Amino acid sequence: MDDRALAFKILNKIELDKAYSNLVLDAVLSTDKTEHAPFVSSLVYGVIERKITLDYILSGFLTQPIKKLKPQVLTILRMGTYQLKFMDKVPTFAAVNESVRLAKREKCAYAAGLINSVLRKIASCEIEYPCTDDKFSDLSIKYSCPVNLVKHFSDDYGIENAEMILKSSLGAPETVLRVNTLKTDADTLISQLEKDGFKAEKSPLIDNAVILKSGAVMQSSAYKNGLFHVQDTASQLCIQALDPKPDEIVFDMCSSPGGKAFTIAEKMENRGQIYAFDLYEHRVKLINDGAERLGIKIIKGSVWDSSIFSESLPIADRVLCDVPCSGLGVIRRKPEIRYKDLGFVDKLCDLQYNIINVSARYVKSGGDLVYSTCSLNKAENQNICDRFLSDNPSFKKVTLSDDDGYMTLMPHKNNTDGFFIAKFIKD
Repeated sequence: MDDRALAFKILNKIELDKAYSNLVLDAVLSTDKTEHAPFVSSLVYGVIERKITLDYILSGFLTQPIKKLKPQVLTILRMGTYQLKFMDKVPTFAAVNESVRLAKREKCAYAAGLINSVLRKIASCEIEYPCTDDKFSDLSIKYSCPVNLVKHFSDDYGIENAEMILKSSLGAPETVLRVNTLKTDADTLISQLEKDGFKAEKSPLIDNAVILKSGAVMQSSAYKNGLFHVQDTASQLCIQALDPKPDEIVFDMCSSPGGKAFTIAEKMENRGQIYAFDLYEHRVKLINDGAERLGIKIIKGSVWDSSIFSESLPIADRVLCDVPCSGLGVIRRKPEIRYKDLGFVDKLCDLQYNIINVSARYVKSGGDLVYSTCSLNKAENQNICDRFLSDNPSFKKVTLSDDDGYMTLMPHKNNTDGFFIAKFIKD
């Protein structure tokens, strides 16, 4: 199967199954091998994240409404438009001709003429984004984000930050690796990666973090030998705030796939005990398998519902609650999140508040509790924490920033995922 046909297959599966793009992409590419996986990935992610913009462009060249097109034809038109307008290295003739060829192969030959005509017209025109009195609508089209989400970001962080959040949500984010300090250091890891054919450099933001510049690093000998795990800078800063020490007892309440637990173990020098919980056995297996690859001995992965208190568990020195969230800080990694109905957040907030309250019961006197999300949503972040402090006077806020004491990381300001961190100490 050629690359565009493979991208077409993946996009249709994501649409049909309402699945996360990264999971479908990884699953398909692991079975349908292609030497051009980066092209396929860029095309798939690009079409998803730019869907509103692509449909706006297409609407200017169609005589019928977008919704009347067959889904397969619309997918091919979106793919062609994305290649023409957002992929610099794809020649116009290739984008157009291969789209027509794909239509014929996928039993859409009846639309080949339409596809050819529309894409040729788009190729010869510059994109003109709307500039009206409706700022929210204009930003929605330019940055391919539903109006309600544009309004949400504006309400929480102001219109200027909202636009920068949306702008930073487009395009591939950098890949950050956490150095396994139990086995190596940053300089040695970079050297080993170079031997494996990968370019990397030290992060300027945090120690023992390496920024990958190219390549599918999971195929490297450095990965197989457990010299690192993949973890964004924001997540690493979360563990920096937790500040675990050797010989302590630490709980990671919602742990899978285990990246934070691994960093905690490395900071603890593989001494002490980490209880890593998740709801599902297959996700706990990810934690345990990852710990084994990294040579970590102190993680105990267990199936458990962190919203339920267990009398059988010990009291902990530190507890991390990286709770299930809307993911509004990582839409550049999971672009389909931007199209979700925000109505589901209310139920999430109830769960998040329940988990932090249960987690607080495990913290010893003088111990630390860290609450975090990969969301940019004050309802899930500041509001939860303010309510927790009001209802739990035995806990005091530890100041992490100069504004409200909490730490809110934004892609355009911090060059990280969107992330929220709060820290509390128990009297």
